[in-house]
Amino acid sequence: MPKLTVQGLGEFEIEPGKRLVKALVEDAGTDQLHACGGQSKCTSCRVNFLAGEPNRITQAEKDTLAVREISDPGVRLSCQITCDDDMTVEIISGLAGSGRNDQGSAVADEMVPDPIWTTK
Repeated sequence: MPKLTVQGLGEFEIEPGKRLVKALVEDAGTDQLHACGGQSKCTSCRVNFLAGEPNRITQAEKDTLAVREISDPGVRLSCQITCDDDMTVEIISGLAGSGRNDQGSAVADEMVPDPIWTTK
């Protein structure tokens, strides 16, 4: 099973193929934001990869990052990533200090929109 390490929080074994945003909330117990419900329409679910950043990216994530002018190395949308390999992330977009009332809309088990995979 893939191991997810969340900086300052610990290591968690994650079901292969689980969406990273769901693993962060459900398995690691973080306050990771997901305002749009994990549909790659906003950038509230951003994480910073410290190790194990996937080489593949969905076209939706690529487009959203470009529109929002986010080009920092390692910064990705957790709603568009599946836990297939070991990874280490830093939460950079959590509920605490965000001014939001909640983390966001429910996130589907399956990737939304249907992924069109490309390389980073």
